[in-house]
Amino acid sequence: MSLAVSIAAATTVAVMAVMAGEAALSSYNAALLRRRGAVEPADDVYATLRWAYPAAFLVMGVEGALLGPARPALIATGLALFGAAKALKAWVITALGSRWTFRVLVPPRDHLVTGGPYRYLRHPNYLAVCGEIVGVALTVGAPVSGAVALAGIGWLLRQRIAVEDRALGRR
Repeated sequence: MSLAVSIAAATTVAVMAVMAGEAALSSYNAALLRRRGAVEPADDVYATLRWAYPAAFLVMGVEGALLGPARPALIATGLALFGAAKALKAWVITALGSRWTFRVLVPPRDHLVTGGPYRYLRHPNYLAVCGEIVGVALTVGAPVSGAVALAGIGWLLRQRIAVEDRALGRR
């Protein structure tokens, strides 16, 4: 097995494993929120994000296996960026607690979270998502699919932010 394939496979498997853990936590939290009366907005882009987000990492893994490996400095930079993005996402999950899900679910009469990373950023989770994409693209050596993934997921996240802001009563 070539170095490019090894790096791409290991990175993709690790990313998917972490994503599976996040999905389990999200499902658990979503069930709790629904029991508290939370309703999901009909116009959310979750149905598209549900397949596009993992597909982006798979496609980057394939590109990296075929065209990589990245230079060692880019691998190190990508891993550091991915680690920082995951640390930010962990901070988001901690700040939101049981309100963190992949879906937009806001229970009635719930207060807006303003602590943790929300003290500094309005949508820190989405910054973390973008950091994950760039980090993996650099790590596996996938500049083309990484750029396409960042643009496509970024476009979906812009729509998602509008849905989320309406659900939270923001302009």
